[in-house]
Amino acid sequence: MRRRSEPHTFEQRLDAQKLRLEHAMANLPRGIERDALATRIEQLQTAAEMYGFLMLREEATAPR
Repeated sequence: MRRRSEPHTFEQRLDAQKLRLEHAMANLPRGIERDALATRIEQLQTAAEMYGFLMLREEATAPR
């Protein structure tokens, strides 16, 4: 029977996608496609920051 891999956290998936895009961007010449990847990387960074902010707020409001 096949074992399932451990689930990855949202943050881990964002980091992995960001690394894949940075690697792809390094191999592209300047142009529209490279700019699109740079924009997507910025969006992933913003998503990670927003997630971190929301998790801090959730932890602060969680009953103890």
